Amino acid sequence: MNSAMNATRRALIARSAAAVSSRPAARVAALSTASISPHKADSKVASAAAAAAAAAAAVAAVVYSSEDSQVQAAAPPVDYAAIKKDLEAMMEAEDASREDGTSIAGTLVRLAWHASGTYSKADGTGGSNGACMRMSPEKDWGANAGLDVARDFVVGLKAVYPEASYADIWTLAGATAISYMGGPEITWYPGRTDSDKPTTVPDGRLPDADKGTIGGTIQHIRDIFGRMGFTDREMVALIGAHAVGRCHTEASGYWGPWTNAESTFSNEYFRLLLEEKWTIKTTHNGKKWTGPEQFEDPSGQLMMLHSDMALVWDKDFRKVVEEYTADEELFFKDFAAAFAKLISLGTPSQSAAGGGGGGLLDSFLAMIGLGK
Repeated sequence: MNSAMNATRRALIARSAAAVSSRPAARVAALSTASISPHKADSKVASAAAAAAAAAAAVAAVVYSSEDSQVQAAAPPVDYAAIKKDLEAMMEAEDASREDGTSIAGTLVRLAWHASGTYSKADGTGGSNGACMRMSPEKDWGANAGLDVARDFVVGLKAVYPEASYADIWTLAGATAISYMGGPEITWYPGRTDSDKPTTVPDGRLPDADKGTIGGTIQHIRDIFGRMGFTDREMVALIGAHAVGRCHTEASGYWGPWTNAESTFSNEYFRLLLEEKWTIKTTHNGKKWTGPEQFEDPSGQLMMLHSDMALVWDKDFRKVVEEYTADEELFFKDFAAAFAKLISLGTPSQSAAGGGGGGLLDSFLAMIGLGK
């Protein structure tokens, strides 16, 4: 890595640390009914938390669910609501420092996505538990190129909140980034732990942009997402995250944003897929394009990958694209559910987010006599 890149990374880490320096160190959450927000809170869970607070000072379930967050926690002393606020402040500071109008938020969504997208329903391996992308070989996988920027960005939070795992911080960062960009609120559960050993999951579980043929790319999408237990509808919803961010030639070889508002979460990605004329990119900045094959709009400023075009090539995928183009609220609803499921796969909170298996809240409610 060259000195300029090292300097950039050091500056990024310094800004992330500065953004949280004005906040107190990790706070021990008080076990009281006052910790429970009345906004949208599930009364059964709120009652469970109150009962637990009265029964034992060492155990609590706190539900944070307000107009600006849906953070559900069950592991004091970590103040996850404070981490969320710090993340928002850090993103604002970082974005304000960028002269090109881009946002760190899209990269944080990708970090949460790739940290979780290694899950296999067949054997229960992979998922966001462990945060193994901190180490080789996972951090070196081609699919994870460029994510060191996101990992470095949130590293300061670990110092401020040492009891929070990297795995929880990464996934909460992704969920927070979505709402920060105007997207839906994502229900998030804690409980992930960090591994001190490298992943045993093989490379190749994350999606590729192109498998060489139309049919091959379509099948690849179903294979990758199907391995995690997602339906066709959930697959299209999750790929809709391409509404934000962009491709970088130094990371993936591809270039450009998918939409004209790459820092705004919307259904614009689907509208563009259907309405724009997409052709193979042949030039870039007046020169021959030598990167991997991708598509561009007539202006040459927007791009689509083969895996994006697959959503309109396949008739079943296309039906969902058409629905989301016509109804952004429906897209937000489906995306929020699918993303919450994704970041919970392979974790203790899996069933609470709809992924099947045991869950933190289920276990907690059962422990105090309010379980199913």
